[in-house]
Amino acid sequence: MDNSRKPDFPVVSILITTKNEEKNIGNCLRSIKSQDTENLELIVVDNFSDDKTLHIAEEFGAKTFLKGPERSRQRNYGAQMAKGKYLLYLDADMILDSHLVGECLEKCEEDGFDALYIPEHIVGKGFWIKVRDFERSFYTGTVIDAVRFVRREIFLQLEGFDETLVGPEDWDFDRKIRTIGKVGLADTCLLHNEGYFDMKRYLKKKGYYSDGVRKYVDKWGQNDPETKRQTGMRYRLLGVYVEGGKWKRLVRHPLLTIAMYYLRLRVAVRYVRIRNSPCLFSNNRMVKNLN
Repeated sequence: MDNSRKPDFPVVSILITTKNEEKNIGNCLRSIKSQDTENLELIVVDNFSDDKTLHIAEEFGAKTFLKGPERSRQRNYGAQMAKGKYLLYLDADMILDSHLVGECLEKCEEDGFDALYIPEHIVGKGFWIKVRDFERSFYTGTVIDAVRFVRREIFLQLEGFDETLVGPEDWDFDRKIRTIGKVGLADTCLLHNEGYFDMKRYLKKKGYYSDGVRKYVDKWGQNDPETKRQTGMRYRLLGVYVEGGKWKRLVRHPLLTIAMYYLRLRVAVRYVRIRNSPCLFSNNRMVKNLN
């Protein structure tokens, strides 16, 4: 990247949604402050935290707002308050490489992209974090992924995230923007710090999102090809892991592969056991959501 052009780039509004994130928000904000490009607007939309999250955000010079009850509404509100030409929305436990924002700007400004996927590396402690990172590596740029850097004008044109969805609102927005915009992939990764993996907490979170997945499928239709890939067993348990030669990774890492499929199975069992489980029936065939 030509650093001499950094001041000429348009403003990027970085939106961080928070809820009691005092342990994570500082690292996220420090990584934003270390970006090698200028013209950044920092916005934190907090869901009424009762810890020091807002205090820490304000110490870093962020514009802070209160909004809830879910991430979709927080992001939409942040976009309305933003002044930037572009939006980058993050979770508080994410950490940026110092070149990431500049690279995204350059790709959009010079190559005409309207939105970008950003690869993620899951970091933290323990074996299961390695499994989560291995799993996440297969999703980049697929229908399981979602754009994270987007032109604000298009975001507002599409009315942002569907606030009736909790969990798959990213999928919903992603497919909307692909109908009208040019979408690409960043080269630089961001880090997603999941800390120490807690199986019980992980499964509880997946269960919490199950109703949102049901609503998402109702919205787009059970027979919609993309919906089938996102929620169907064939693609979620096989296709996404083997397409484009990715099956070689499975062969090279047999222990991680076995553990990843065990984790997928635990998620599937969790959904089945939930009352009014989001098992979808189409043509008398059950399709379990495996998000």
